[in-house]
Amino acid sequence: MKAAVVVANEDVQYQEIPEPEVKKGWVKIKVKASGICGSDVPRVLHNGVHFYPIVLGHEFSGDVVEVGEGVTKVKVGDRVSGAPLIPCMKCDDCQKGNFSLCKHYSFIGSRENGSNADYVVIPEQNAVPFDPSIPYEQGAMFEPSTVALHGLLQNDYQGGRCVAILGGGTIGMFTMQWAKIFGSKKVVVFDISDARLELAMRLGADAAINTKKEGFMEEAMKLTDGKGFEFVFETAGQVPTMQMAFELASNKAHVCFIGTPHVDLSFTPKMWENMNRKEFKLTGSWMSYSAPFPGKEWDLTAHYFATGQLKFDPAFIFKKMPMERAAEAFDLYKVPGQVQGKILLMNEEA
Repeated sequence: MKAAVVVANEDVQYQEIPEPEVKKGWVKIKVKASGICGSDVPRVLHNGVHFYPIVLGHEFSGDVVEVGEGVTKVKVGDRVSGAPLIPCMKCDDCQKGNFSLCKHYSFIGSRENGSNADYVVIPEQNAVPFDPSIPYEQGAMFEPSTVALHGLLQNDYQGGRCVAILGGGTIGMFTMQWAKIFGSKKVVVFDISDARLELAMRLGADAAINTKKEGFMEEAMKLTDGKGFEFVFETAGQVPTMQMAFELASNKAHVCFIGTPHVDLSFTPKMWENMNRKEFKLTGSWMSYSAPFPGKEWDLTAHYFATGQLKFDPAFIFKKMPMERAAEAFDLYKVPGQVQGKILLMNEEA
């Protein structure tokens, strides 16, 4: 088969490699769409892979073309997405259903060959069937949607409250929509891009605030009658938004950091005192799994994609490119801020 293979740092080659074989309990998927995740970029551009050569790709959709012995969850012809984590299922964390915290895991697209190829193989339990009415491009968005929903669950989310979403990227947009689906009183999205804020409003946000605008904090507080937001989700992984989360939080709020920072993060004593004085609860969120594996995050994404309540917008996609141009796609990330949205690598027949 053909695959986009990372053979060295900053070196992605579209090559002929052996087609993966299906073993007992695994399924083979003909890949239609494979998204480039933010975590893939340092793997390619900053020597961040576990080994060379490697086929990346863990956000994908396609059709089941072969099933291994004993497989009952899916059949040939099913349209599926794939949960990339392969937990050990034996450690204490796995036994408690905390699969994201497994220390002995493998992972499709980083520790095993992934979906930037004609075919990918995954365990049966990792295959997530979805309705044929859902396009492959949307099917490749399962993973970001599940990451967003996992954050809500981690943050003990309840409806009927005011919610702040810091960051208008793909995960931020899904976090906002999940908050709406589960009955928020008001959801406000914060970003520095007017285009992303317009998208947020199109997808159902109650308000959208540009944080580059003077007086934005006063505007935000007015929307909550000066009380602040009872649920705050930071999805950008940026220092300013992480600090902003502490300021936007109400007394007794729930604050969740879904975003991952890539530089040192510091708070002044005054900023930190926000947490002490407000007595808010702060948690992190990692990946997107719960029991029974892969979890309600994946089942509910399939359900709400099918009903149309969880919306997919063409603006989520920055560019669709043929799989053979994967090297060119990764080169686009060399210019900071150039890629706004998801790059999807498409196989010919998609």
